Amino acid sequence: MSKKPIHWDNAITVISVAILVGTELVGISWAAGWALGGLMGLPPLVSRGVEVLGAGFGLLLVYYFVRAALKVEPIRG
Repeated sequence: MSKKPIHWDNAITVISVAILVGTELVGISWAAGWALGGLMGLPPLVSRGVEVLGAGFGLLLVYYFVRAALKVEPIRG
């Protein structure tokens, strides 16, 4: 079974947008966790945990964004 060739234009587009949007989503999620920890007056360790949860949520959003982007801009096909 032969694989279909890679469309490099689409691949570069998806990778570039994933980096751009991923940086923004993870940064915003991390900052939101930091702000919530500070506003609620949480201890430093708990505040870091909230930041990590926020970053994890941002990474989850990036995952779903890339899946949707690959439907619109297929790399192989």
